[in-house]
Order: sequence, then C-alpha cells, then structure tokens
Amino acid sequence: MNVRRLIPTAALAGSLTLGLVALSALSGCSPSDAADDAGGAGKSGGKLAVVTSFYPMQYLAEEIGGSHVDVSTLTKPGVEPHDLELGTRQAAQLGEADYILYLKGIQPAVDEAVTAAGVKNTVDAASLTTLEKHGAEVGHDHGDEHAGEEHAEEDHAHEGEAGTDPHIWLDPVKYAEVAKGVGASLEKADPDNAAAYRKNTTTVVERLTALDSAFEQGLADTSTKTFITTHSAFGYLAERYGLTQESIAGISPESEPSPARIKELRTIAAKDKVGTVFFETLVSDRTAKTVAADSGLKTDVLDPIEGITDRSKGADYVEVMESNLAALEKALGAK
Repeated sequence: MNVRRLIPTAALAGSLTLGLVALSALSGCSPSDAADDAGGAGKSGGKLAVVTSFYPMQYLAEEIGGSHVDVSTLTKPGVEPHDLELGTRQAAQLGEADYILYLKGIQPAVDEAVTAAGVKNTVDAASLTTLEKHGAEVGHDHGDEHAGEEHAEEDHAHEGEAGTDPHIWLDPVKYAEVAKGVGASLEKADPDNAAAYRKNTTTVVERLTALDSAFEQGLADTSTKTFITTHSAFGYLAERYGLTQESIAGISPESEPSPARIKELRTIAAKDKVGTVFFETLVSDRTAKTVAADSGLKTDVLDPIEGITDRSKGADYVEVMESNLAALEKALGAK
C-alpha cells in the first residue's frame, strides 16, 4: 500500500466513527448491546452474525462456525485487501455484528473501523500467534539509498505491530494456532454451540497439520532453496520449510523495486540457480514479468491467498495452498 493512501483512510475512519455513533443514537442502544440482549444470537435466523475482514479470516469463521454462524466479509472477491476502503454501510455492518474476526496490520481502514465499532466479541488473529519480522532485504543499501528508504517507509505502513509481518496464514502451523484461538473465542461468544465449534476446530487443525506435512515432505530435497516473488508475503512459509524468499518489492505488493534491487535479483538468480519468478492473482504481474524477462527466467503463480477469484488455482484455502506447493516443487526442483 502506498503511504499516500493512508491519509484519506485515516480521515475516512473519523467519519465512520461519527456514523456509528449516529446509528447507535437512533436505536437507543449499540448494535452489540442488542445482540447481547438477544442471548448472543445474531439477526440471521438465530445464527451468530460474524463479520470478517478478508478471505483467510472468512475461511476460518466458516469452517469452524459451520451451520451456527452467518459469515460476511468486508473484502469482496477480486479486491486487493490492502487497498480496501470502507463505506458507511460497511461500518454499520461491523457495528451490527455479534462477532468480528480480523487481522491487525493488513488493512488500516479495517483496524480503525473495528475499534470504532466497539463490538464485545472482537478477535484480532494476530493476537492468537506470534508475529515475526520478514522482508528485510528491502530497505537495505543496494546502491540506491533513497529508493531503499522509500520502500522501507511504504512497507512499514503495511506491516503489523513494531514492523512485523502479518502474513501468518501462509504458514499452516501458525494458521492452525489461529484456528484454535478462533474456535475458543467462538465457544465463548456462543456457548450453546461450543461442542460443534470444538469439533470443527479439530477438523480444521487436522487439515492444516496434513498440509504442513505435505509441505515439509515436498520441499525437503530440492535443487535450490531460493525463490523470487512479487512481494514479501511468504516469509513465514519460507522460514518454516527452510527456504529463502527474495522479493521484488517488499511487504507492500505495490512497491516498485529500485534498479539496484533488480540488478541484485539478477545476481541472486544466477548464483542460487533460480528459474522462476512468482507473481500473484490480485495485483499486476507486470513487474514480475519484467524482472523475469530481464534475467531470462520463467514466471508462475504463487498465491498469497488474500482472496479467492476465478484466477485462483483452487476453490478454498487448502486447495490453493496445495497448488502453491506444486508450484514451489516445480520451481525449486524437488526430487
């Protein structure tokens, strides 16, 4: 996300706060208070009304909540989550929720609107696991110090607390930790259906554990451990499976690489026998294809799974991750 977009986002958050206050005043009580008075059940036929920020949160809410929740998401398919700006209607949707699941550090507009909504059962997925710092190659001195500073500043605007990487869902192990936390929080929000949430959580965690095993086995013996991708979304995945991520841009998918960075990637590709530059589904592939052509490399998709679209190689999180594994095995020369 470009820094200049944060200014209107912050201004918008102020107007959303006023809108929520006005809605509460008209009803005589807050939407969350009304839900509490109804015994925690949402407006959708007795189901818990759940609002999620973007697809990775939506997936967990739907899989763990099952038939006991009515899930809606603020980020529609095909929308790049980092670019999301909320309107008054979406702010009202947040205020009417029984339960909100979001990931702080990905979408500043959502972070601010969630705070303004003040819903009792609000869960930040980042608090359910440990965040780390990744993408350190951007912002180093690669011969273009000014460009490096710009990239570091843009990336910091997109990162989570204290410059951490928020892309936790791309590590099946960390995602499983989040799933357990989501399950426990749903049990607390809707104790009448706690047994169902607990059972569904177990199923999701087992699925993610199997996915972790597949990645560990599939990437254990490869010709190279280095891959080049559009932006630093895969730091957790790389660390988990002993790989080295080299990003063209950085944490932000829209950052433009400096000429020095492109030159460095050419050197890295030759040294580490990299044959593929990965791009993703929700942002332009122009930069990736330019870098690939400059170094005589092929291109392929490595999906950060920020949203499921017609271009996604899979219908849900697990299927897309399996496609990612296949792409990595091919690009890295798995044996």
